[in-house]
Amino acid sequence: MAEDNVNNPSHYNTGSIESIQYIESFLSQEEYRGFLRGNISKYLHRYNYKGKPLEDLKKAQWYLNRLIELEDKKDNVDFSSNRVHES
Repeated sequence: MAEDNVNNPSHYNTGSIESIQYIESFLSQEEYRGFLRGNISKYLHRYNYKGKPLEDLKKAQWYLNRLIELEDKKDNVDFSSNRVHES
């Protein structure tokens, strides 16, 4: 089975949790959003220069999907009652 360098790169899975989970756990939500946005920008900027344009575009998309999920969770939370709205 070929390594999936976009969704599950082996070098990010050497501990008990994935690096992205560790990063999310110690950053504030605002910092984590900035981290995601920075990675999206990085991969979009370099996709045409590193020899693997499709892989870099897919990596940008992976981070964008995480940002969309985070924003979707935020939009479904009623902060006045600390309850999640059911969709």
